[in-house]
Amino acid sequence: MSLFNFIKTLNYGDIPEHTRYLVNISLLDILGVMAGARDSETSCNIRNYAAQYYPALEGMNTRLMFDGRPVNPLGAAWAGGFTADSLDAHEGHFTSKGHAGATVVPALFALADACRDQGREISGEEFLTALAIGYETGLRAGVALMDTAAEYHASGAFSGLGVVCAAARLLDLDEETFLHALGIAEYFGPRCPMMRLVDFPSMLRDAHGAGGYAGVNAVFMAQCGITGAPAETVQQDKINYCWNDLGKRWEIDAQYFKPWPVCRWAQPSLTAATAMMSQHPEINGGNVEHVRVETFHESMRLQGHFPANADEAQYGLAFPLAALISRGQVGPEEVTGDAIRAEDILQVSRLIEIVEADDLSERFPEEILSRVTIQLKDGQTLTSPITQAKGDPATAMTEQEFLDKFRLLAGVSFSAQQQDQIISVVQNLPSAEQCSELFDLVMQA
Repeated sequence: MSLFNFIKTLNYGDIPEHTRYLVNISLLDILGVMAGARDSETSCNIRNYAAQYYPALEGMNTRLMFDGRPVNPLGAAWAGGFTADSLDAHEGHFTSKGHAGATVVPALFALADACRDQGREISGEEFLTALAIGYETGLRAGVALMDTAAEYHASGAFSGLGVVCAAARLLDLDEETFLHALGIAEYFGPRCPMMRLVDFPSMLRDAHGAGGYAGVNAVFMAQCGITGAPAETVQQDKINYCWNDLGKRWEIDAQYFKPWPVCRWAQPSLTAATAMMSQHPEINGGNVEHVRVETFHESMRLQGHFPANADEAQYGLAFPLAALISRGQVGPEEVTGDAIRAEDILQVSRLIEIVEADDLSERFPEEILSRVTIQLKDGQTLTSPITQAKGDPATAMTEQEFLDKFRLLAGVSFSAQQQDQIISVVQNLPSAEQCSELFDLVMQA
């Protein structure tokens, strides 16, 4: 099946039941991340940027998510992607070594809310079908780019193609316009050097804002007659294997989810430490003598013992692990704000040693694994087994764990009643005749 035919002919009921569940839970998960990030410095700055430099246009008005101010959809895509990216708790994908949802979800909201402004109502099933298309094609584009590009790039380099595919369904693009939009999104996709960001964390993160902008911009340019085809990561013969089983196998099913708002490469260590703390309640900040983390090369590069800001805290390994040991949890309040300078966390962070283990590096990126040894002041030395991160397909989070995570993240900005409303509307979205209630909930301050 061609990509265009997949986009045009996919019915919500054609999507396997478990995949539909994952699309729905991915939506809730991203909304929780964005709600948790609403008051972060990055989110506030980028929303102000969008409101100033991308004002709403007559007949093309959308609202900033978790803000409400009217802007141009291009600005909303910039801001939404940055906000979702600013709290590092969104889902990801192994073989693309990246993420789709933090780009696709806010960009699709920007386009769908613009449709609302033009008087077009969108059903829940229609929105979720477009979202599934955006996820699936974005992830496949990521695999294709990872397999053909020489450099390790940020997710925004490929996720904009998922935005184009979702938009093609939502806006009913013809095939010629779609192919040019796809090519434009690929050509202008931000090939950002990801390891520079790992080594020098900043608000730029994984380029989801840039990817969202690239995708929405490509659609608008193609609609105005700008040519850009072909998109090589979709139409080259040598990457047919990334696309030839569309509708038969779902990359969405291979996504992982993060229990904690830190880089995925740090999560195996947190998973190992959580299990150790459950089995040995004597592990706490006051009783730790030394912690040794053995992990794969990319994870070892995180380090991050003494972050200067929230970006460095979330792109580190030592600091969030220290927060877990000293406070028993890692939520937004442990990796932002005053926690960055909290002595109880820093005291443990000083005791953490992070080293590369060749055997674990050889298994990356198919597996991300770590091994943790904790030496206590009472003389005990405890070592975890080689540990896979919680939230992988083989170590999946339960629905209750997703709800708990949503409340932990969204609870820093929203009341329990508001949280309940969002959860209920998302859970019932497949049967909703229109999405206006969801839009109004997530487009308010």
